[in-house]
Amino acid sequence: MKISYKGDYAIKTLLELALNYNKGVVSINGLAKKGDIPYKFLEQVLLLLKNGGFVDSKRGVNGGYYLVKPPENITLGEVIRFIEGPIEPLTCAAKTRYDDCKDFNTCVLRGIWSQVYMATSMVIDTITFAELVRRTNVRQKENHNYTYAI
Repeated sequence: MKISYKGDYAIKTLLELALNYNKGVVSINGLAKKGDIPYKFLEQVLLLLKNGGFVDSKRGVNGGYYLVKPPENITLGEVIRFIEGPIEPLTCAAKTRYDDCKDFNTCVLRGIWSQVYMATSMVIDTITFAELVRRTNVRQKENHNYTYAI
């Protein structure tokens, strides 16, 4: 599985919105700066996320974006599949799609690709954006540098 820039930016954007859940909207400028995402590309990502039912926007001077669902109801896997498509390494390992394979009955690799798919799914389908918020908060506390002035 390879995550594109679009996928990476979508995840970063949703995480920032999850960090601000129930605190109001976040401006597109704020999202671009915080995620170090090119503004024009972020517009495309936000439109995609809006069409996918992950975010919505509020217009106006104090406008911005917000999560439609609580962070605990959005999984990393759901977002990755929406942006990137199926995560199976090969179609023969897919549960939802299948292409004919002439080596289906003799291929020893099919089982391995299925294991890769199941292991990946188990991780990304159990991590919610609420969990990512928790991990972000822990990381920020661990990396907090104190400066003492005398």
